[in-house]
Amino acid sequence: MARLIRFNKPYGTLPQFTDGDGRQTLADWIDLPGVYPAGRLDRDSEGLMLLTDDGRLQARIADPRHKLAKTYWVQVEGTPEDAALAALRNGVDLKDGRTRPAKARRIAEPPGLWPRTPPIRVRKSVPDCWIELVLTEGRNRQVRRMTAAVGHPTLRLIRCRIGSWSRDGLAPGQWEQVAPG
Repeated sequence: MARLIRFNKPYGTLPQFTDGDGRQTLADWIDLPGVYPAGRLDRDSEGLMLLTDDGRLQARIADPRHKLAKTYWVQVEGTPEDAALAALRNGVDLKDGRTRPAKARRIAEPPGLWPRTPPIRVRKSVPDCWIELVLTEGRNRQVRRMTAAVGHPTLRLIRCRIGSWSRDGLAPGQWEQVAPG
């Protein structure tokens, strides 16, 4: 039977098990041979990663052809107006093409967030705001590029859900085995 691991990746952790430069990797948190990440989450992003030992399950989770929804909480610089959110919902033109339409809405700061080390950059003259983005593709640094394209650079990025799996109940660095679904 396939193994599936839910992991709340801390900020600063590479989404791989090895690194020749001595940076923090998944191996610093997960001592379970034979599982591999189903998708990536940048070093400067936090939140849910799924790992599995099943290649088909890995493809179903990570391959954009399957359009598995991934939900992100994004702290952005400034307060996005309705036009910026509409642009995210309609798809944004990036250097590598137009993104698929996304679900986008302003939200209150998510409850129960842990402090980030290092903390985000704060500018007294510029407010910040949280938005929730739901994507069905996974281009390199896509969320950051999309928010920047609509004039609101990302300050903090947390993936909270992949399909029906969430990071609920996991502190940063914690993992657990779950049913593949």
